[in-house]
Formats: sequence, structure tokens, C-alpha cells
Amino acid sequence: MTNFRESLLFAFISQFVSAVLKLWVRRLHLLLALVCGLFIICLSITGALLIYAKDIQTFVQPEKWTIESHESPLPLSYIVNALEDETGQKVELLMPESDPELAWQGKLNNGEYVSVNPNSAEILHRYDYYSTFYGFTMAIHRWLLYQDGDNERPLRNWVSVSALVLLLEVIVGFYLWVKPKNRIKRLAIKRRAKFRILMYQLHTVLGVYLAIPLILIAFSGMAFNWKSATQQVVETVTFSKVEKRPVPEPLSHDASSASVAIDTSYQNAIAVFPNASLFRIYFPKNSGEHIGFRMQNPGESHAYSWVWTNPQNGEITGYYDASKANVATQVWNFKYKFHIGDFAGPLLEFIWLLIALLPAFFTITGFYFWCKRHFR
Repeated sequence: MTNFRESLLFAFISQFVSAVLKLWVRRLHLLLALVCGLFIICLSITGALLIYAKDIQTFVQPEKWTIESHESPLPLSYIVNALEDETGQKVELLMPESDPELAWQGKLNNGEYVSVNPNSAEILHRYDYYSTFYGFTMAIHRWLLYQDGDNERPLRNWVSVSALVLLLEVIVGFYLWVKPKNRIKRLAIKRRAKFRILMYQLHTVLGVYLAIPLILIAFSGMAFNWKSATQQVVETVTFSKVEKRPVPEPLSHDASSASVAIDTSYQNAIAVFPNASLFRIYFPKNSGEHIGFRMQNPGESHAYSWVWTNPQNGEITGYYDASKANVATQVWNFKYKFHIGDFAGPLLEFIWLLIALLPAFFTITGFYFWCKRHFR
């Protein structure tokens, strides 16, 4: 009889603790949404827009971003000299395009950007980067547009906090699904159910099935700001260290104001990685700097390989093949392409668009459920 009473008491205490724990987890789920809900909605919508922002920008203003593809690009030296002659500014960065119907982009040393036709060196558009649809949306997504007098963006940390809250919300929501019984039955969606029940089923089912990609997208977003902490996580999971990209020693002469042997440099860079595609060209701004060619080798998710040359004579001064990096480095480098869903074609991009909108859906429906419970 005594053992029966002890078992009954133990069962009662276990159920009581489980009920209290579930209650507090639900309250935590709600509290996190109340603190960062609006910011999560903002990140969700702007993240979804960024997937197609450049396509939208090109479609709305084709005269500024597209060209006729009947001719071949001019030599790099001709394009650079034409830009500098017309603008009166030095070119800091040149961004070629693999698509022959897209204009190239360049950055001048006064911070201004230009869209240029590489077949004629004609400037199609001069602009501030963050005044474009893509740049404006990215500024909201990454630092909520705010920039102080020292050109610092302090709200980047709050954006990362919101991404961390989203990650925790997904984990807590998954726990709330796992804890009760009949969890498999609760993954059914009844299309003829009442609106509130249907929304609750979608809230649960989508959260469970897409928990892993949502967690990884939130984590990869934090990695752009909290690099040290997230890099340690990657290194722990992969049991290896993220390689630090080597940088060549500064040159002994000042190449920032001298004539730049860009054509020779480009030919030598291509000879180092003949199967790579050119992503960006960085021109020397200060004394002792090299020309940097950022390239994408076969096997890379994004352009992380580099070739450096001497600006005066075009000789190779160093190179780095990121396609041969270790596992931790490959995973770390994959974060950008994974975050934007640009690694497996248009269908995956569309799926990523739907996933990007889910945090807004979860937040709005979560508030809806809370209001229905408390304000009937």
C-alpha cells in the first residue's frame, strides 16, 4: 500500500512539474515574441525581398542595369581610364558580370557607384549604393538603416539579437510540439477546419518540418555580424579550424597613384586559375597595396579565391585557392549562399522565399492566438 501511494505521489509530482514547465515555456515563447516580434517581421520581409531584389531592380529600371550583348567587353584598362576621365575620380572596385546582358558596377574613391556598359565604357547610372532598391532593403535587413555620426551601425547587434531570438523561438516551439503525446497526429492539416484551428495547425506543422532550415538561416545571418562566436560553433561542429586567408606583404613602392597595369595583371591572374570566374577587382588605394582579383574556382559555393598582382608590372604577388580549404572553412564560406538560398537553382530560391516569410507568419499568427485566448 505504501509503495502504491509513493508511486501515485511521484506520478502526481511529475505531472505537476511537467505542466508548470510547459506553462513557463509557453510564456517564454510569448515573451520572446513580444520583445522582438516587430523586428523579426522586419527581418522576415526584407530577407524575402532580398532574394529577388536585384531582379526587381533590373526589371523596373532596365536602362540603368542592362545592356545589349552584341559586342564583347573592352579591355579593362580602357574601361577604368574612361570611368576615371569622365568622373574625375579613381576607381576603387570593379564588379564584372558573367551575364553579358548586365552592366558592370564600379565604386569610385569618393564612395559613389557607377553602372557602366563594358562594351562601350558608357556610364549608365551614377548612384549611392544604399539609395537603390537592393541597397536600401539590405540596409534595413542588416542594420535597420541607422548610422551614427561616426559611420557606425550600432543596431547591427540588435538585428543579430533578433535573429538569435528567432532561433530560440523555433527551438522552444519545437519543444512545445515534442513534449505532449500524440505529436504525430498533431502534424495533420485539416483544410476544412475553422480559421483559428487551421492557422494553429499551419503554425505547428510548418514550424516542425522547417525547424532546421530556419535555425540555420538565423545562425548564418548572425555569422555576418558575430563572426568570432559563430565561427567557434562551426569549428566545434566540424572538428577543424577555419583557415585565415593569407595576405601578401605590402609592396616596397607606392602604387596608389601610379599607372596600373590592369590588363597584364588580369591575364596573369587568369593564368593562375584558368577555370575560375572573375567576381571583383580591387584597385590599390594606399601605399604598398596590391591589385586584388577575387575569383570563384570550380567547387566553391561563392567567390573566395584570390590572386594578387603588382600594380606596376602585373606580376603575381600571391594567390589563395579557397576550393582546397578544409571542412570548417568550406562550411564557413557556404554561409552566404545558404543564407540567401542561391546554391541550387531557381526552384530552391522560391522555396527560400517561402521560408523567409515564415518568421513573419509565425509572429503574426502567434499574436493572433494570444489575442483570441485573452480577448474573447
